[in-house]
Amino acid sequence: MTIGLNHYLVVSIMLFCVGLFGVIVRRNLLVIYMGLELMLNAANLALVAFSRFNDNLDGQVFVFFIITVAAAEVAVGLALIVALYRKRQTVHAEDLTTLRL
Repeated sequence: MTIGLNHYLVVSIMLFCVGLFGVIVRRNLLVIYMGLELMLNAANLALVAFSRFNDNLDGQVFVFFIITVAAAEVAVGLALIVALYRKRQTVHAEDLTTLRL
């Protein structure tokens, strides 16, 4: 059995759905953040799969830029979560609006 493009896309869709489920259902900011990262990696997997099966490197180069932006996102997101935890001793999403003061 050979693994084709549709196999990679099915795995990518499943990863994206698990991440979306984590973002929609959970209230903890860390779990929401992990769900967002999982969705981003699912998109990266789809881009690499399309790039591989179309025999060009455009998708793989684009993934490098996405990973770079994701690294900056991780730094900013974790800084916000740490600031919320220091201020309110909680990491629930509904407490994020209390950082205004």
